[in-house]
Amino acid sequence: MNQKKMANTTAELVFIPAAGLGHIMSTIEIAKVLVNRDQRLSITVLVIKPLSGFGSGSEITNYVESLTSKAMERIRFMELPQDETPPKPDPKAPLTFLNDYMNSHCKYVRNIVGEMMKQPGSGRIAGFVIDLFCTGMIDVASEFGIPTYIFFTSNAAFLGFNLYMKTLYDTRNQDHVAEFSNSDAEFLITSFVNPVPTKVIPELFRTKEGLDFLRSSHQKMKEAKGIMVNTFLELETHAIESFSSLDNNFPTVYPVGPVLNLDGVGTVKPKDRDIMSWLDGQQPSTVVLLCFGSAGSFDEIQVKVIAHALERSGHYFVWSLRRRHRQEQMMNVGDYEDPRVVLPEGFLERTVGVGKVIGWAPQAALLAHRAIGGFVSHCGWNSVLESLWFGVPLATWPMYAEQQLNAFGLVVESGLAVEIKLDYTFNVFNPDDGGDTVIVTAAEIERGIRQLMDNTQVRGKVKEMSRKSRAAVEKGGSSFISIGHLINEFLSNIS
Repeated sequence: MNQKKMANTTAELVFIPAAGLGHIMSTIEIAKVLVNRDQRLSITVLVIKPLSGFGSGSEITNYVESLTSKAMERIRFMELPQDETPPKPDPKAPLTFLNDYMNSHCKYVRNIVGEMMKQPGSGRIAGFVIDLFCTGMIDVASEFGIPTYIFFTSNAAFLGFNLYMKTLYDTRNQDHVAEFSNSDAEFLITSFVNPVPTKVIPELFRTKEGLDFLRSSHQKMKEAKGIMVNTFLELETHAIESFSSLDNNFPTVYPVGPVLNLDGVGTVKPKDRDIMSWLDGQQPSTVVLLCFGSAGSFDEIQVKVIAHALERSGHYFVWSLRRRHRQEQMMNVGDYEDPRVVLPEGFLERTVGVGKVIGWAPQAALLAHRAIGGFVSHCGWNSVLESLWFGVPLATWPMYAEQQLNAFGLVVESGLAVEIKLDYTFNVFNPDDGGDTVIVTAAEIERGIRQLMDNTQVRGKVKEMSRKSRAAVEKGGSSFISIGHLINEFLSNIS
């Protein structure tokens, strides 16, 4: 990073993402958007190292190292120290562990920011931009008289759900956890048009620990000056407009998306040549992609059922098949050395020329390929935005976090996806705790794939939303305008 160029900027922002691959990637992308939009801004990203044995730690490390090796004008990276005896991941209280681990870095942030403010000729710090898991950093920013902004890496409907759950927690005297035991119950949440059934409320937030996390994090969120949401007005009109009815004490909501990492699109890496070459030989919109995110995987019995469904569907396919590492490692997924150990006998031989089973997938590059006509997805928000950007309809198979609500929004609220499941879930933090609770049948999977590839109404809606997603970030688009307002506020903080 050219320190002279940093010194010539007017306003500096301090970004603190959570140590999750999707969180970090989205954070870096919005940082690029901001500095490319206004030459007066510079950004320092304080990187929290992932704990060994937690999630895709090596993938995060490799990604950050790839960034620091590039010359990124007016963006620099500083890795925060880690305590000598960091806490061990606790699969029985994952949200508490994540929140405590992120906020254990407050002291290091305080030291670094203090040094930054002493540097002569540097831009004045206009704001902290933090992840929802790092709300303890708000207190650090306040010590320096610096306003804080939240970068909410999910969508506006889920932000509204979180606010609703906090209200439920605060206002109901009865046991709020017990309310979720009624599987037929529905909740009227202002950020959703339709009543939300209990079955799509994320399992983590049906526990006291999950509700306690929501309550504490959103209490801190109200101290922020603004909330940047990775969405756009045309996709979530109702949800975004629902925030206008909140009292003046709630931070301003800025839709800034879609914020996407498309760096790998258009170039073929050596390890991806085989799959991309195979796709080049297929007809447009004839191949279904199955990919379940950085932590998505299945037990052997479910893998075999998926394989049978793919054979029965008759559709061409690319399947990103990954395995769970247990050994007390949370959210840790890797590739099979040989997928035959879990696939039905002879499956790979019977599907030669029809499908490809791969490990880790270059998802954005695959979705951009003209041959991909449908996406069976876990409905992680980054994946949803990528699919809509490239005009590929989705079939929903949510797994953890807020993915069930995302699936409900896509199928019921907007009609941009077909359903395989809305309420599938497993304990991603502790897969050995009861294993998968449901086996999705071959009939359900086959039916979902057929609907995905044949439903012209959904396909048409997705193509139109693709056009709108691209227009939102172009000059004069809804997110372009929203980002302009946000930059003006950053600059006003130091005027």
